[in-house]
Amino acid sequence: MIRILHYLILCGCSFAVLSGLSAAQAPDAIPSAARGLELASKGRCREALPLLKKAAPTIADKQIKYRTGMAMARCAMSLEQTQTAVEALLTLNREFPHDAEVLYISTHFYSELASRSSQELAATAPNSSQAQKLEAEAFESQGNWEKAAAQYHQIIEHDPQVPEIHYRLGRIFLSTNPPQPEEAKKQFEQELKVDSTSASSEFMLGEIARQSGQWNEAIAHFSRASQLDQGFVEAYLALGMSLNSAEKFSEAVSPLEAYVKVQPGDPAGHYQLATAYARTGRKPEADRQIALQHETAAKSPRSDQH
Repeated sequence: MIRILHYLILCGCSFAVLSGLSAAQAPDAIPSAARGLELASKGRCREALPLLKKAAPTIADKQIKYRTGMAMARCAMSLEQTQTAVEALLTLNREFPHDAEVLYISTHFYSELASRSSQELAATAPNSSQAQKLEAEAFESQGNWEKAAAQYHQIIEHDPQVPEIHYRLGRIFLSTNPPQPEEAKKQFEQELKVDSTSASSEFMLGEIARQSGQWNEAIAHFSRASQLDQGFVEAYLALGMSLNSAEKFSEAVSPLEAYVKVQPGDPAGHYQLATAYARTGRKPEADRQIALQHETAAKSPRSDQH
């Protein structure tokens, strides 16, 4: 990966280094940027980086700012100056959102940073729950549920109080073919004994109950999930849906209003809220939500109303 980054530096900085340097820039920025870009294009990053860092804050011209920022990021990566590289990439992503080259370089750098961190974790604390969890997550990403579960069980055997492990085992039981909801339920309940603030476990218990038509149980779990994590917007939708299914329409209004306020582009939220409004005699509001449901569904035709 380091070789790739060096290649990016040498290729990416060979653009017309001195072209476009305007006299409108701060006097010190012009020679610093020009010299820094020239050095970077030759792979002399150790000399270039201080000059680029000095020039960058005072450059007004967008094209020159872009070139300087890219050279800073690449040189900092090459020199393994992580903080400088991150700062340069954050600035580039803020100043030039959606730029393909910025996103490409960011992807390479953060991937390399993650790889280094995982290697350091494996080397310095190979038997830690964090290292074992990272390995289990890798198995999960491959769909290898058996190996992932075995790794999580090893963590529990060593320390039953490590948070998130029972939750992850529960997710695995729901991912197998066929799913095993009863086994998953046991794991989510066990997770709540380890961590009573696990909003995700409450939510998953609610989903298991909702999918089996146990509305009151689902409502209780979704209510707790939304209370434990007020930013957990999916819990508001699931709560509203369960209340509608239980024909508790007046109670469904509040969580569904909260959901559509945060997720106005989801047709499912508007549909569910329209149902709650209609069944509580609020026809004008229901009609408005139906219109919004059609409008948002047209933009995402594959959406359903759950």
